[in-house]
Amino acid sequence: MERRRYRVAVLGATGAVGREILKVLDERRFPVSEVVALASSRSVGERVTFGRRELVVQLAEPAAFAGIDIVLASAGSGVSRQLLPAAVAQGAICIDNSSAYRMDADVPLVVPEVNPLDALAHRGIIAHPNCSTIQMVVALKPLHDAARIRRIVVTTYQSVSGAGQKGIEELANQTVALLNQKPFDVKVHAARIAFNVVPQIGDFDADGYTSEEMKLVHETRKILGDASIAVCPTAVRVPVFAGHSESVVIETERPLSPEEARRLLAAAPGLLLVDDPQQKSYPMPIEVAETDEVRVGRVRRDPSVENGLALWIVADNLRKGAATNAVQIAELLDRHGQAVQA
Repeated sequence: MERRRYRVAVLGATGAVGREILKVLDERRFPVSEVVALASSRSVGERVTFGRRELVVQLAEPAAFAGIDIVLASAGSGVSRQLLPAAVAQGAICIDNSSAYRMDADVPLVVPEVNPLDALAHRGIIAHPNCSTIQMVVALKPLHDAARIRRIVVTTYQSVSGAGQKGIEELANQTVALLNQKPFDVKVHAARIAFNVVPQIGDFDADGYTSEEMKLVHETRKILGDASIAVCPTAVRVPVFAGHSESVVIETERPLSPEEARRLLAAAPGLLLVDDPQQKSYPMPIEVAETDEVRVGRVRRDPSVENGLALWIVADNLRKGAATNAVQIAELLDRHGQAVQA
């Protein structure tokens, strides 16, 4: 039987994640019959690459979704709230990279290696999590299944690509300016990012936590299906162009040795264990560029609590943290025959 092919729209096709989605769709040979590139009026007429072809960017408007089977959206929460209901009404299934629907009770929040069956209960929209949450839960899922995680303390070291193309350009421009003793602008990040680390991503709430940090709290609980997990997050922007890193300390209900944790991590889907500190072998963002797996290392006992483990987790935030996860959800729907609305 010939494999079904789908008309796919990439919403936000000119952004950093949108361009990566187009790249991943081609690399993974997702069965498309047509790919439509959509963006705001500012980008209409531009060309983006899909494999060996160039696509002319069309206007993102309700009429653009006529006949579309799958929408891969990465255009911001406001655009998703505005346009995705219209896409669903015309028969499309939408996989959304924004924060718009992540915490809606009737919208599944999916990482295919962690909670794949949740995707099959969609009502037209499937959300996928924040990039930092994705890589953390991929690494924590096998440990949670084995010993039940009670508490997480996580500090993220997030690259400027998490702020999009403008974030990348600001780091590059500031670096050149500082090395040449020239003036520079601070527009994208909360403070100068070149040769600096900034402990703020998003706005602060009344308790002193940023919106980026609270995503790690709420999204982790929803994906792992356990509202009782305590999470203390700190999110930091660092002068790295691509790849997010995380220091994660967990406390489990049942004892779990570092040796057993390594065995579980080595066998888990989507994970690559890189853990030989004596040989200076551990995950680093410079090594994860253009890769799709989550890398984990520095697995060790936390001596401050009875059942504690510490880990170091790194992934390409534009790939597994965004584009690859979205395409993997589409692949999951295709495998189960649910990539079109019933």
